[in-house]
Amino acid sequence: MGGVAENLQEIRAAIARHKRWDLLFALLGLASLMIGVLTFTALFGQMVIAGADRLSPDFFLNFPSRRPEQAGILSAWVGSALVMAVTALVAVPVGVASGVYLEEYAPKNLLTDIIEINVTNLAGVPSIIYGLLALGIFVYQFGLGQSILTAGLTLALLILPVVIVATREAIRAIPVSIREGAYACGATRWQVVRDHTLPYSSAGILTGVIIGMARAIGETAPIITIGALTFIAFLPPAPFAGEPPAGLFDWLASPFTVLPIQMFNWTSRPEEAFHQNAAAAGLVLVLMTVAMNGLAIWLRYRLRQGIKW
Repeated sequence: MGGVAENLQEIRAAIARHKRWDLLFALLGLASLMIGVLTFTALFGQMVIAGADRLSPDFFLNFPSRRPEQAGILSAWVGSALVMAVTALVAVPVGVASGVYLEEYAPKNLLTDIIEINVTNLAGVPSIIYGLLALGIFVYQFGLGQSILTAGLTLALLILPVVIVATREAIRAIPVSIREGAYACGATRWQVVRDHTLPYSSAGILTGVIIGMARAIGETAPIITIGALTFIAFLPPAPFAGEPPAGLFDWLASPFTVLPIQMFNWTSRPEEAFHQNAAAAGLVLVLMTVAMNGLAIWLRYRLRQGIKW
């Protein structure tokens, strides 16, 4: 009986030690989380305090100006929206299709392994490298110039590895029994991908798209490298507008600027009023990112609601 009591006491002591370590790890994780959250809250609060007064209809509808009280972000937010539209239209279909091919169709051989390793490594390449690549290929080799199309393709290349990896991970999370059941009913591989794999993995794929687009909208280095303007007082041509009328896609070849570059331009000036403009532009950029992410989260929720496991 004495030996049994000693063993029980040792077990209780070991459990107590493990609980203390669990509590210590939980406190450490909470402290790390709060450091990040509080830092972001402080920075965002400072940005709101500095730039909230500049948020007005004129700030959104005016072009940049040498007078800070008259300066606005019309060309910058329009440019950001158009560049993000091109980025999404290129990166999402290509990234999802690449992820589906690598996970469902590609043979398991040395070439596939090399491609997978390179895709994973590309996700960690500095963004300036993509800018130099785009400068050499899109601007000079293909002759696309310093245009919205070039910027969209550059940022699409930047987030493409993120979308591919997220797509593959989302597909891997689908239970094998779903595929086996579909094949047992006589479905082809494409029917399984179209009717089962993509619908069930769409929520995870959207998560990867959210992460990629949130990174792309704040990038500055690759956009500066390909020659985005720091001061622009006109908008891309609207389709079928002007004399002679612009074409449907003429805006793709237009010069542009984006919100991060406009902020960089203002913060490099010594006047305090320009710094307030930069804070207001940063607030708009954050709100655009939140709105974009909110739309993706809503779509993900709707997709999950429509799926029955």
